[in-house]
Amino acid sequence: MSGPSEPPCDGQGDGGAAGRDPGLQPARTRLAWRRTTLSCTVAAILAARTTLSGGADTLGVLGAALCFLAWLGFLAVAHRRIRDLALHEARPPVLTGRAAVVAVACSVALAAFAAALVV
Repeated sequence: MSGPSEPPCDGQGDGGAAGRDPGLQPARTRLAWRRTTLSCTVAAILAARTTLSGGADTLGVLGAALCFLAWLGFLAVAHRRIRDLALHEARPPVLTGRAAVVAVACSVALAAFAAALVV
């Protein structure tokens, strides 16, 4: 039984964040951002294709334009995050709350505008 004077057994050996080894986590996170950007790109392209194949009425063009704007917003956040992860492999900066909110808002808006085009 371990007592209060013994260090916790967490596999770190030195007691925590001072000796943090991120391993491949930044690379995996960077790849996840790229996959998500690719998914958003496909959704925006499909929205444009739906608009063009069904006849270009005003509402369809507006929906496709809004999808494109949401995609651009997400692309800007993702590009900045991918760059930050690539530049700071040893200790990547934390994603800001503003960037997280923008990424979520753009993803939700893209899904909503794309769904509106289909309906």
